[in-house]
Amino acid sequence: MNNDECRHTLEIRNLSVRKGSVEILSGVNADIKCGRITALIGPNGAGKTTLLQAILGQTRYTGEIRFCRHKDHGGGSPRIGYIPQNFAFDRETPLTVLDFFAISIQKRPVFLGISNRVRGEALESLERVKATHLADRRLGKLSGGELQRVLFALALRDSPDILLLDEPVSGVDLAGGERFSRFLSQIHSDTAFSLLLVTHDLSLTAQHADEVICLNHRVIFQGKTAEALTPENLAQVFGEGIHMFRFSDSNGRKRLSDSFEGKG
Repeated sequence: MNNDECRHTLEIRNLSVRKGSVEILSGVNADIKCGRITALIGPNGAGKTTLLQAILGQTRYTGEIRFCRHKDHGGGSPRIGYIPQNFAFDRETPLTVLDFFAISIQKRPVFLGISNRVRGEALESLERVKATHLADRRLGKLSGGELQRVLFALALRDSPDILLLDEPVSGVDLAGGERFSRFLSQIHSDTAFSLLLVTHDLSLTAQHADEVICLNHRVIFQGKTAEALTPENLAQVFGEGIHMFRFSDSNGRKRLSDSFEGKG
């Protein structure tokens, strides 16, 4: 694809969201570039998840969200994949990973059986994230990382134009964060979808994001990652109490982390 012809998967212009008398987002202007990873960072309550909901059409807003439908993307409406921060379900339900896919894909009830077509599609999707061994496992018995892979497989099944990912390493320890970081690199290199990544993890942002949107009810800054992750921009977004430091991970790579103190 010619990046000069197709520069953005979506363009957000003057977007505002109000809930009652409270303005959650105000005059947001942002661009998500084709094939790139864009990180959306900001403090709790900044409106990050609300922005994802607006893109998904799940909340009312004023302004515009324009999706690129370049000929190389195909016609029709854009395909959007979404992986929420919290996936709530009854872990005692005797539902396998294949059953979970079938509920999402086929029309007939799962208790009547899973068609060969659906089984094939599910296994193909799981193979993309190296998770075919989970097909017959109970959904409620999966670890957090395993469930994340299954949700990735389902979200990528229709080859989305853009994938929205909400806080993928929230509550994950350092080792889990490193595993997810390697997984994200592998998946993105294989598929080259556009990714909007909501995260508090500045190390994940520094390692993977091509662009960063700093949000605190409005866009404070958008630009290349190295230009965005400056003490001045981060202080505007998170408050003066943020302190940055670097450390080495288990593989000896330099990583960026943060310490939050005071307001923000």
